[in-house]
Amino acid sequence: MKDMVTYRTVFPADALADPVRRAILERLAEGEVGAGEIAADFPVSRPAISRHLRILREAGLVTSRVAGQHRIYRLDRRPLAELDAWLQRFRPLGSAGPASRLDALDTEMHRGRRARRAAADEGDRHDRTAG
Repeated sequence: MKDMVTYRTVFPADALADPVRRAILERLAEGEVGAGEIAADFPVSRPAISRHLRILREAGLVTSRVAGQHRIYRLDRRPLAELDAWLQRFRPLGSAGPASRLDALDTEMHRGRRARRAAADEGDRHDRTAG
C-alpha cells in the first residue's frame, strides 16, 4: 500500500480556519481513520467531508492511503509544527504562556516579602542601636 504524495497548495492556517476541518484533525489525532468513519461523525454530507479532507490533504495536514475499497486518513503533524514556528514570531518575547506569568508573579511576591522582612530587620536594628 502506497502513501499518497501531495504537494501543499493551501496554507495550513487557511485549512484550519474551518471548524469542521479542525474537528476532523482532532479526530485524526487519535489515529488513522477511514473516510466513511469520519463522515459518520459529522452532520454534513459525505461530499462535503470529501472536500474538507481534500483541503486538509492540499495543506499537507493529512495523508491518505488506499486499503481495499477504503481510503484511510492519517494526521501529518509536520505542517502544524511549521505553523507553530511561524506563529512564534507573533508571541510576546519571553512569554511561554500563563504558567510563566504565574511563575513571574510568584517570584515578585517572594521578592516583596524579602524586601519587607529586610526593611523590618533594618528598623529593629536601628531601634536597638538608637536606644
